[in-house]
Amino acid sequence: MKNWIHTPSHPDIARYVECYWFIDRDRAGQNADFPKLNPDPSAHLIFAPAAQRYYYHAGSKEMQGQGSHWLYPHVRTLIMDHSRDFQIAAVKFHPGALYALGLDVDAPRLDDTQVVTSDTLPLHQPIEADALVARAAAEPDAFFAQMEHLLLPWFARAQADKHSKLTSAALPLLLDTPVGELGDKLYCSQRTLERSFARVTGLTLKQYQSMVRLDTLLEALYQQAEADIDWAAIAVQFGFSDQPHLIRYLKRTLGTTPGKYAKQRDFTIDIYGDFERS
Repeated sequence: MKNWIHTPSHPDIARYVECYWFIDRDRAGQNADFPKLNPDPSAHLIFAPAAQRYYYHAGSKEMQGQGSHWLYPHVRTLIMDHSRDFQIAAVKFHPGALYALGLDVDAPRLDDTQVVTSDTLPLHQPIEADALVARAAAEPDAFFAQMEHLLLPWFARAQADKHSKLTSAALPLLLDTPVGELGDKLYCSQRTLERSFARVTGLTLKQYQSMVRLDTLLEALYQQAEADIDWAAIAVQFGFSDQPHLIRYLKRTLGTTPGKYAKQRDFTIDIYGDFERS
C-alpha cells in the first residue's frame, strides 16, 4: 500500500484546499474490507479510474457508483467497501470552500456523493481521471503541478461574500473557543454567526466543533496501543466532564463503545495510518 498527503504551496489554492491525498491499496495480506470514515466537515473531490467502483453506507442510506466523484461533508460515520484493490487521488477542500467557489450557493450538500465528469466541474480543460491517478502514483510532483494548472483559473473567479468571510473567521476560533463566545469575538450576534455558518457549511457550530474534536481524538488514539489507553486521561485531555461522558460521546458518534473500538480499530486512520505529509 502506498499513500501520501501534500499541502498546496500556492496561496491562491491553499485558501480553498487543505491538502491533496493519495491511496494505492493492494488487498494482499489485508482483511479490513469495510473501514469506517468518521464525520468530516470537508468536501473531497475524488479522482478514480473510470471503471473503479465506490460504495458508502450510512444508516439506511447507500451511496454507490463508479469513477471520480464528490464526497460531500458528512455528519454520520460512513462504512466503505474496500474489498477490492483501488487507487484514489483526491483534493480535500476547506470547510465551506465550495460555497465561495460557487458550487454550494443554494444549499450545501451533506451526507451525499455525486459522480464527477468534465462537464460538471468548472475547469478550463477536460480531465482524464485515469491519467491523473496514474500520475499521482508515479510522479506526485507532476500531479501537484497539474492540479494547480487545473484549479487556479477556477479559483481566480471565486468571490467571498459576507457569509463566507464570517465563516472563514470563525473556523480557526472553533478549535479552542466555546461556541457561545464566538459572536462576541467576531463582533456580531450569535444568531448572525450561526445563520452564516450554516448557510456556508450546512453545519451548526457545535456539529463542526464536535467533528474536529473527534478527528483529533482518533489521531491521539491511533498513536497508542490498546493496553496503553487511559480513558479517564483521554476524557480530561479532550474536555469531557468525566469518563462516562466520553463513553457516551464515542458511542453516539462512532456507533460503538470505546472498548470495542480499541479492539477493532476499523476506522480509516487505523487501517491506512497517518499519511506522510509533504
